[in-house]
Amino acid sequence: MDIMGLTGQSKTKTGILSNSSEELVERVQSGDKEAFHQVFERYGRPIISFIYDMVGHQDLAEDLTQETFVRAFKGFDKSFWAETKFSTWLFSIAKNVTRESLRTRRSKQNLTLEDAGADNFKDKEVLPEGALLNKELNVLIKQTLANLDEDKRLVFTLQVFNHHSYEEIAEITGFSLGKVKTDLRRARAEMREKIRPYMESGL
Repeated sequence: MDIMGLTGQSKTKTGILSNSSEELVERVQSGDKEAFHQVFERYGRPIISFIYDMVGHQDLAEDLTQETFVRAFKGFDKSFWAETKFSTWLFSIAKNVTRESLRTRRSKQNLTLEDAGADNFKDKEVLPEGALLNKELNVLIKQTLANLDEDKRLVFTLQVFNHHSYEEIAEITGFSLGKVKTDLRRARAEMREKIRPYMESGL
């Protein structure tokens, strides 16, 4: 699977993504490799976006996205149940892969603000007249997100950037619904506290 192919022109034929997730899963389980390619085409971008928001590095996010889909491919017959929403199952795998990577990195070195990397913004198309302010705000948001503890960053990313419901986040993370709501409320408060001075300083 070519992760970088996500940013290029898709080779998928017209209408190939019209299958429902359930149909694609059934085809993958029957050994249809083309169906798995379609799954990758459909979910690759949101998965790499989620992982990038968690780890802050484009190359690492690409590697972990590939690992996520490798595990998904191997797990279709072992860990996926028909009553489970496919996207929730896939994000759960991405969550596990990401947390394993974060633990490994943490054992080698503490995450720092520099780890956030100002050169890897997903949104690079900023208006010329607002380029500097947008860049500064993006850096601040990214640094603040990177400094949230892992649980808060996880639920914040899933809800704010990936638009999952509380119930879906609880299923993906294994957290109780109460913890999801509490962590999300605290994450929002911390993000607002760090960003508000910038917003009030000269805008």
